[in-house]
Amino acid sequence: MKKMVLGRRKWVAFAVVSMLTAAACGGGETADTAAPATTAAPAATEVPAATEAPAATEASTTEAPTTTEAMPETRAYTAEELTDVDAAPGSGDGIKIGYISLGESIPFVKLVSDSIRAEAEAAGAEFVFCDSEVDPAKALECGRIMAVQEVDVLINFQLFEDAAAQICEEGPQVPVVSIDIHQRPCETTFFGADNHAAGFMTGGATAKHIEANFNCEYDEFILLNALAAGEVVQIRGEGAVAGFESICGAIPEDKYNLIDVPSIAVDEARANTSDWLIANPGAEVVALASTNDDMLLGALAAFRNAGREDAFWGTAQGADESSWIELECNEHWVADTAYFPERYGRTAVPAAIALAKGHTVPNPLSTAHYVLTNNPAIAGADEFPTASFTDFYPAQDCG
Repeated sequence: MKKMVLGRRKWVAFAVVSMLTAAACGGGETADTAAPATTAAPAATEVPAATEAPAATEASTTEAPTTTEAMPETRAYTAEELTDVDAAPGSGDGIKIGYISLGESIPFVKLVSDSIRAEAEAAGAEFVFCDSEVDPAKALECGRIMAVQEVDVLINFQLFEDAAAQICEEGPQVPVVSIDIHQRPCETTFFGADNHAAGFMTGGATAKHIEANFNCEYDEFILLNALAAGEVVQIRGEGAVAGFESICGAIPEDKYNLIDVPSIAVDEARANTSDWLIANPGAEVVALASTNDDMLLGALAAFRNAGREDAFWGTAQGADESSWIELECNEHWVADTAYFPERYGRTAVPAAIALAKGHTVPNPLSTAHYVLTNNPAIAGADEFPTASFTDFYPAQDCG
């Protein structure tokens, strides 16, 4: 096949709930800060020549009229003020928020979209929605629609990082909040996963199970990823490898497998994993790490269809509702690194409103992460924070 080896990066220690306040990568022609772009002031009009003022009289007490209005004050927000907070009612009055969805057919994305819509409406903002349907051409058309609609700020969650520059050029020239994928060069701030940390937790959770049950002896390691999403998923993937290797040692080159799933969808992951299984009939202990739930669901379906589910031991990222039954009821889905997509709007919308008002926000902003698991080899790990599934979500019926 098939064996594509990612370059290794030494793991850098991370903060699991990072609320970094680094400067933004910049937007368009603005300076390299997380403040929104400012348009050039109009040229000053020519002042007519002054006529000679009449002589003042002692009775004249009228003050000269004010010729300028006070500019609204702007401020720099902290990550704590903007992260996972309710949008204040009325805070979005008079603001038009545009939102480009990655694709409503993806369960994780639908949860993100619903959360953003709800918070925008709660704030009183006008909300303009466009579904890019996991298609770069449609994402570009969404950007054009946002420009025509004259939105004041854009929340962009389109998948293809290499399409971002053209969307920036043809889309609205306003501040941009990127969701989980960089939207450079117009990105003002990034909100989403702490990518290396989330990846490290995912690979580490799989390794904890392999260590406890197989003494770190396994036939193959599979990383499921979507390289079209660009830098962020590369970082997640490298984090997953680093997390696995921190517990079970370096992955031998001949055991490392990258399965690329450009659509990040279940069906493509199932097909690509089925091909891999045909080419690797002897693999009896397979450790898997996935950068989303859909891809691990597809891989699990492929193993199941091939009658080889007993070989499958995997951890995903996201913990959206599509994974809940497997996570709660199937020991082969050993853990899931939670992103809490149903809460994304509680950061993206307050940040967008602040930017629309000319304020400065931190870059990046990050969601919290926990490894959700009932696996005794993983629960309570020292290497990363863990929690029970039911600490955050309702118990599932495993009957």
